[in-house]
Amino acid sequence: MKQIRKVIALCMAVVLLAGSFSGQTIAEAKSSRGKVTLKVRKTNYTKRTCQLVKGQKVSVKVKISNVKGKKKVRYSSSHEKIVSVSPKGRIHAKKKGTSKIKVVVASGKKKMNSWLKIKVVNKSKSPKFDFKKKTVKLNSGYSMPLNGIGTYSLEGDKCVKSVSEALKRGVRLIDTAYMYDNEREVGKAVRESGIPREKIFVTTKLYPDQYDNPEKAINDSLKRLNIDYIDLLLLHHPGENDVKAYQAMEKAVRQGKVRSIGLSNWYIEELQEFLPQVSITPAVVQNEIHPYYQESKVINYVHSLGIVMEGWYPFGGRGYTKEMLSNKTIGKIAKAHGKSVAQVILRWNLQKGVVVIPGSSNPAHIQENTEIYDFQLSKKEMKQINALNRDEKHDWY
Repeated sequence: MKQIRKVIALCMAVVLLAGSFSGQTIAEAKSSRGKVTLKVRKTNYTKRTCQLVKGQKVSVKVKISNVKGKKKVRYSSSHEKIVSVSPKGRIHAKKKGTSKIKVVVASGKKKMNSWLKIKVVNKSKSPKFDFKKKTVKLNSGYSMPLNGIGTYSLEGDKCVKSVSEALKRGVRLIDTAYMYDNEREVGKAVRESGIPREKIFVTTKLYPDQYDNPEKAINDSLKRLNIDYIDLLLLHHPGENDVKAYQAMEKAVRQGKVRSIGLSNWYIEELQEFLPQVSITPAVVQNEIHPYYQESKVINYVHSLGIVMEGWYPFGGRGYTKEMLSNKTIGKIAKAHGKSVAQVILRWNLQKGVVVIPGSSNPAHIQENTEIYDFQLSKKEMKQINALNRDEKHDWY
């Protein structure tokens, strides 16, 4: 079932990408008139809103369809004090507010206009990790544990036992998802733990094939979990109707069904386009992060918005874990601290401001993954691990 969903989602992603980079809608493709598409980094905009942080600088590139010959491009800002734009399309977000960037393209006697609304927000304080309490305060007002257990691939009794073992060992953050087909098992372990509900933080996610009817999807997750409320609900990754699904999550927050909401597998470009369309700033962004895929720019950007960063696949994921846990650089650091390579990787994440959710069904490993608060990596050791980055992504999200 999980594989089928993954294949469907991959096909959806391919279709969406093909559409977003074509520079035309179906209706416009039939017309011979030119169309201006504005590109910020990897995202194409046609009369859309882009969110930037005060002080941020980006370049806008113009893409024109169905027009040949030499072209002259002129940029202008409706509010230069908020957003300025250079003759070459370099945008500078100066002050909180909203401004339109107007683009006029001339080709012979033809003139084409387009615009991009820029929403500028103030830089927020980076979330602060409380290493004594082992929690971080979310922008929603709730506290989230700094380390937890991921349940991807855990099914049936194995899932119940793993979550139960984690809870016995002090783990209070449990990460599941509709796609994992184990919400019932996670809920059972939480209910039977004997631990007060308010002391356990449960995260689940809606999958893109649920975005067209998000209200039902949220209620279904609540029924499967059967734990009164969801602590954190995420959209699993971008997809059709993701804004609609997020807005339903916002409604669920107001109804008391969900306490905090966020996004999974969203990066800078996706966030810039998505955030102006929603009301509640995500409390958490959860992405793949490990020593070979560090995403430092994404982490910094997410933190600048006052959003907590959470990392999955901290050990590189299936097929890559053995190599990562055998890394000589991390091994030397681990030996110096009397710790395992896994513990050093988890501690490295925490010191970068990344919440960790390693998955395991092995009680000894679950215990090992909790023992990451009695040592600290030096600046030199952090730099050594930072230098291992390969921009090597191990999953397609």
